[in-house]
Amino acid sequence: MIFSFDNFTAQPVYYIAQNSMIEIDNINNKNNMVLNETEVRQKLANLPNWISSGQTINTTYKFKDFVQAIEFVNRLVAPSEKASHHPDISISYNRVTIHLTTHDAGGITQKDFDLAQEIARIADSF
Repeated sequence: MIFSFDNFTAQPVYYIAQNSMIEIDNINNKNNMVLNETEVRQKLANLPNWISSGQTINTTYKFKDFVQAIEFVNRLVAPSEKASHHPDISISYNRVTIHLTTHDAGGITQKDFDLAQEIARIADSF
């Protein structure tokens, strides 16, 4: 067994027989657990203007104009990259719609709520 770091994510990994990898980052594993409907509803109670729809949580923000909408979207880049979690974003003039889901987990996870809280904080600064 060889211990190393994944060059893309800088996460520790173990290389086991025939190069299969197992991540040992328990925090990421916990954050990737799909939440049940009750957990999603409870967490949405702390995120005004966010709703769930199928396997995503969503919101739409309205800005003064297109330029401000783009400024908002640009501010989402750093926290999304830091979390290695990227929202689906639609822009229609001064409206920005955000959809969050954890694709590799197959549904809504804590990672979605963590990023949603950061997005809400950024939106409140406008």
